Amino acid sequence: MTTASSFHDRNPSSVSRPGLSHLYADPPSPHTPRRGISSTYSSPSASYRNEEETLIFEIGARHLSAGFAGENSPRCSLGFGPEEARRVGDYRRWMPGFQDRLVRKRTGYEWGEDHELWRMDVRELDLGLVENQIERTVREVYSKYLLLELKSRRLSLLLPAILPHPLLSTILSTLFVHFHFSSITLLSTPVCCVAAAGCRAGLVVDIGWSETIITATYEYREVRQSRTTRGMKLVTREMGKMLHRQKTISDGLSSELLLGADETADALINDSFERCEEITTRMAWCQKLEGRSQILSVTQDLSQSLRPLSIAENQTSKESKENTPGPTQQDPLMTMPSPFPPYRDIRIPFSHLAQPVESALFATGSSAYELDDQEQPIHNVVFKTLLLLPPDIRSACLSRIIITGGGSNIPGLKSRLLDQLSLLIRDRGWDSVVGKAADERRRRLKEISCNRQRQQQQQLASQPTIATTAGAALTPQLSDPIEEKLRREQQRKDAKPSVVVPDAGVLRGVETLGAWAGGSLLAALKVKGTVDIDKDFFLQHGLAGARRDAEQQQQQPQATSTGMPQQQQQRQSHHGSAVPRAGVVERSAWTLGGWA
Repeated sequence: MTTASSFHDRNPSSVSRPGLSHLYADPPSPHTPRRGISSTYSSPSASYRNEEETLIFEIGARHLSAGFAGENSPRCSLGFGPEEARRVGDYRRWMPGFQDRLVRKRTGYEWGEDHELWRMDVRELDLGLVENQIERTVREVYSKYLLLELKSRRLSLLLPAILPHPLLSTILSTLFVHFHFSSITLLSTPVCCVAAAGCRAGLVVDIGWSETIITATYEYREVRQSRTTRGMKLVTREMGKMLHRQKTISDGLSSELLLGADETADALINDSFERCEEITTRMAWCQKLEGRSQILSVTQDLSQSLRPLSIAENQTSKESKENTPGPTQQDPLMTMPSPFPPYRDIRIPFSHLAQPVESALFATGSSAYELDDQEQPIHNVVFKTLLLLPPDIRSACLSRIIITGGGSNIPGLKSRLLDQLSLLIRDRGWDSVVGKAADERRRRLKEISCNRQRQQQQQLASQPTIATTAGAALTPQLSDPIEEKLRREQQRKDAKPSVVVPDAGVLRGVETLGAWAGGSLLAALKVKGTVDIDKDFFLQHGLAGARRDAEQQQQQPQATSTGMPQQQQQRQSHHGSAVPRAGVVERSAWTLGGWA
């Protein structure tokens, strides 16, 4: 049996230092000596992370994306469809004939409602069901993707720029009650998109599911917002109508029945939401604007695009209209399965797959007087938003147009939107008055200016030219090459390093990494958000505890009868610790910011 003396005799460290062996306790058996880890000089891999992990959640109408702060992409992105809401042991999806089952027809208002988490109209929305879906999805994120336990953490929550208060209250209460977050920081989706694009200002065009939101952001602040109901939900419905029309044509029905089917197209779309959405995701595209060569370049300076037009050019611009080109001889035919029973293959011209995008997002084929204010095309809403901005903010946003959202992935959509916007700027300028009277007034002013220029040229041509010779005093001095060289060398020494600054007033699109990447970047940089909600204060008061920005005034010290400020007098007493110091806002004074 090994003894303590024999152990120390074989230990090399004890041999090199024999005088220190009596200071260590005799170990009962041979073992690996413990190594002390210094908290100051230890490597990151030798100890656990002491910092509290911040989670990033992005909640939309169709999906929830989750991950950790500092990462470039989310760990998962889950939807809210009926397949995600199946119970444990429900395997009907894989049964033979399940896809060909007959279900009730969907009207236009029920189109895709079981695939979305909420609707902007909350009058008929079941908020309890919304709470259950959020809780179930977040628990799945915790257990399958993030692999975390339920404990107190910080959360950065990315929400759309426009959200009703009942929905916001339901989301916050679900996360605070069921998942024990200590505090939640609300971040706006447009601001995160601007940060992910590497800009401080920009015009964010978010083509979402049920609507498109245009937000002008300047210095990370939302300046103006506009919205239209044209989104991907309308594109999917138009794709279903087009496919049903092509199926009607392939079945050999008469033109009268085809016109009747177009009038009642909402009632003719059956259980085809999943199929229509898949076809839209895979096959939808957007055509280029007709006559694109005549449109000014996207990178051209607006000072040239806003030059005075002649009468002939003005008439030519009026006569140019947007017409969708029909299928030509070179238009290929695409074969795809029909989303309507009986499920047979149908052949569709490739150009027809671009019609749903143009009719849904750009209102091709619709007159202006037929559209309501919330049904305006996307390019018109973007132009009106830029028109309402101050000139300095407009010039910064015009050169940083950020197109994001699910609809931005459609091929050709971004270039088509920029071309439409460039055409509007060329034809109208920054004039908010439109109509026949405004066009007639603009034409008269241009005609008067052209007549004045013509008269001035005629007067100059009629004056006799007198040949005169300039005197020696008026003759320019010859340049000395030596002085010119010395001057250039001095200017080169005094010149500062040039900084490339993007030109203001240039129509230009900017790519972004997405709202989630921007929120992850801001959270990793420890940027403090405007809306920081504490759990205890929210559970005590709810959204009613939020103060408006005007009410968050810093408390000024008031002088008492003794001439000493009141806060300083109370600080000297034993109750001074409960009184906030001068110039410091209370922790409970939180605000909803842009969601107020």
